[in-house]
Amino acid sequence: MSSDSLGFLLGDVSRLLRRTFQQRMEGVALTFEQARVLVYISRHEGIRQVDLADLLEVQPITLVHQIDQLAENGLVERRTDPTDRRAYQLFLAPAAAPHLSAIKKVAAAIQADMLRGLSKQQVTLVLSSLSIVRDNLSSR
Repeated sequence: MSSDSLGFLLGDVSRLLRRTFQQRMEGVALTFEQARVLVYISRHEGIRQVDLADLLEVQPITLVHQIDQLAENGLVERRTDPTDRRAYQLFLAPAAAPHLSAIKKVAAAIQADMLRGLSKQQVTLVLSSLSIVRDNLSSR
């Protein structure tokens, strides 16, 4: 039995995943955090900035800086929320499509590397087990 606790093991995997992603995304000019923001906006187009900050579990000011950079690069558009003039909704700009494609390609390659040596049954068990763990923690 390994001396690693589940928490430390998941922390190490998360850190290594971010590092590997950043290395493989060289030349795309996006940080891991910016890529994460783009992916979340693509899944929740029209989301308000404050709601996205909650979803990403980052401070709103941190997200503002990331959105500023993405908007300056023409990847994200801020639009005034029609129900609240003080709030902004976030949408992908057309220029984000190639970046999302690169993110998807890199993520698929990393996932293949992560799961190398596992049988289909083991992969299914890992994914379903981690989903249960996430759901257990989310419900608290």
